[in-house]
Amino acid sequence: MAAHFGRRLRKGAATTAVAAAAVAVLSASQAPGATGDDHGRQATAGASAPVPDPTGDDATGNSPYYTDLPPLNSPNPSPSPSAGTPVAQGAAEAGIPATVLDAYKKAEAELRASKPGCNLPWQLLAAIGKVESGQARGGEVDASGTTLRPILGPVLDGNGFALIKDTDHGAYDGNAQYDQAVGPMQFIPSTWAWAGRDGNGDGKKDPNNIYDAALAAGHYLCRGDRDLSQAADLHGAILGYNNSQDYLNTVLSWMEYYSKGTYSVPDGTGTAPGHRSDDGTPRTTPSTPAEPANPHQGKPGSKDQGGRPSPSPTPSKPGGGQDGGDPAPRPPGTPDPTTPTPTDTVDHLENAGTATTELTATAGDAFTGTISTRAETKAGAAVARVRIRFTISGDTDATFTGGEDVATVATDSKGVAKAPALQAGEKTGDFKVTATVVGRSLKGVDYQATVTERPADTLTATTNGGTPLTCTPGGEFADQVQLKATYKGAIADKVAATATLIKSATDATENDKGPYFKDATTGKAVRTLTGLKTDAKGLLTLPKLYADDTTGTFLLRVTTPGGGTLTVQLRVAADGTATASPSPSPSASAGS
Repeated sequence: MAAHFGRRLRKGAATTAVAAAAVAVLSASQAPGATGDDHGRQATAGASAPVPDPTGDDATGNSPYYTDLPPLNSPNPSPSPSAGTPVAQGAAEAGIPATVLDAYKKAEAELRASKPGCNLPWQLLAAIGKVESGQARGGEVDASGTTLRPILGPVLDGNGFALIKDTDHGAYDGNAQYDQAVGPMQFIPSTWAWAGRDGNGDGKKDPNNIYDAALAAGHYLCRGDRDLSQAADLHGAILGYNNSQDYLNTVLSWMEYYSKGTYSVPDGTGTAPGHRSDDGTPRTTPSTPAEPANPHQGKPGSKDQGGRPSPSPTPSKPGGGQDGGDPAPRPPGTPDPTTPTPTDTVDHLENAGTATTELTATAGDAFTGTISTRAETKAGAAVARVRIRFTISGDTDATFTGGEDVATVATDSKGVAKAPALQAGEKTGDFKVTATVVGRSLKGVDYQATVTERPADTLTATTNGGTPLTCTPGGEFADQVQLKATYKGAIADKVAATATLIKSATDATENDKGPYFKDATTGKAVRTLTGLKTDAKGLLTLPKLYADDTTGTFLLRVTTPGGGTLTVQLRVAADGTATASPSPSPSASAGS
């Protein structure tokens, strides 16, 4: 691609200056608006300094990316060209392969429904897809969105790149020794393990599928209640994907470019970028991963490899060159793969002060307790800069803030990692949070937590303002019983309630005669209703009541978690003077 600022961007001052200039010319950090092609709103450039993602678990392992910048001229959308038809430079860059574009837009739609406050635009996904894989190598995907050939990043063995030892036993990247970024959105296996999504509904989470990868990227970017219409959140999300200022500038440039107009082109005909952030970086001792799933890959560094270097066919020996001789030189500042990493030194994890009593919350509320884990050596010393993965398991729908059930956090200088705040869902019961070390098979630490039912301590009858209900034997009550629930004086919404027609004020067992409800399915008489819930105003209207041929006075009792109790008197008389009213006895009061 002929970028107007120069054909090749490299690491260092030149890259930063050129990318920053492009961002300035293109109105800097475009922030997403509501939906559609024109996101309109723009965040003020320089409104806040970019802050890296605090979790310490970036999506790509900071793998290399394409540094090509978009043309300065705005896109000029035109009808989709047929395969092989040359198009003008600006129009060509605005074209996105049809299946890839569809995946981005479907991901935006799903996030718009599940996390509307995030304001994720598909143009951001397209920008990341452009710099990570050239839109899946110009759209080389099948009808389901799966790449025709694996897209693998370089081996993350610390030789010129980050050092990330294998976390998936080679399941995604075919490498059982070190991790590699995988697929069109370039997720490293340890991140995909919790961030992966099924975007095409086939029941699988495949990082090589653009629908799955795009949806996963969207959820990844929207973590922690981010609002991507705000510059600080947008920058933090992008830096969390790949922690590089140059990367941030490049993604913002493409996002701005795509926001000005784009169109779909046939799969396989997209424009492939040619320059990457690791151009010129020596890799003298690449390690050899296991054979990838598809052996028909191109030559090292070719476009068939997505522009990423291919592993050497000859395995290198630890600490030496490919022939086992003198150690090969490494680029300055890169770690020695033979030196133990902080993760290697961890012997065990310890609870860092979380009390079980703190991990209880009412349905729908945030937990006040914080889960903290400390990584220690065998001697008990703290280990900093270790990634700890917190995983929620159990039958409740509790999540971490942001809606995820897995979170990865790096330990601080004291060896402590604090999980994001827990948020209780509506499903009650016990669940577990397990802390483990990413990249190590060490025993985890379990934290037990509980979600309790929403309470109500007072129930008040509101049936027609106290107007009597009337009924004759064998008939039906003209009106339905309604009540209001409160807790400590405030409205108690979504509170579960049970209504039972009881034998007497002192015998709360179910009556076998008198008034009854009807089963919604069979129409048979039932005298206990469960699964009732108050509405957003704390109100609950019971189903219609019917009477059998028995006359007299009967009791209906409604109870809720938290001690709320209301007993209602029902009278059935042949002359039609039956009424429904709160019992004046103490049993009718809350908490009886």
